[in-house]
Amino acid sequence: MPEYWDLYDRQLRPLGKKYERDDSKQMPKGEFHIVANILSVNRQGRMLITRRYEGKNHGGYWEISGGSVLSGEQPVDGAARELFEETGLKADPGELRYMGQIIRESSGCIHNFYLYEGDFTEADITLQEGETTDFKLVWPREIERMAYADEFLDFLFYRIKAVYGDWFYKHK
Repeated sequence: MPEYWDLYDRQLRPLGKKYERDDSKQMPKGEFHIVANILSVNRQGRMLITRRYEGKNHGGYWEISGGSVLSGEQPVDGAARELFEETGLKADPGELRYMGQIIRESSGCIHNFYLYEGDFTEADITLQEGETTDFKLVWPREIERMAYADEFLDFLFYRIKAVYGDWFYKHK
């Protein structure tokens, strides 16, 4: 079944257009879709990371949860859906705190970042077949170590540092 995204301009104004996902094509210049990124932290302060399925772009690397917001969804609702699909964690959209945004002209993506602080353990995690193959609950310094060891997506690590900044290092 095809996946459709709503398109926006750089200022997040809806363009009234939908785009059918096609990983082989670039987004039209000046048009963007929204991607939700969710940093999940349990009561002990450990962060949930997942390993990407080998058959996907950047397969085998570790990352935080996230994915494209579908046509008709509000960004926070897309974030809650992605979190549930990839990890089995069911967060109410009101439990996701908006932390910031990064716009990437080259990929036509507006990345919205959310923080989920929940009461979950390893037993609560259910991985999505074809998306994720493993998970860990780690301290922030472990994400940093993994990024420098080329195990965690480096560009995502730098985005995490930029968006979550003080919060991220407070939990180190």
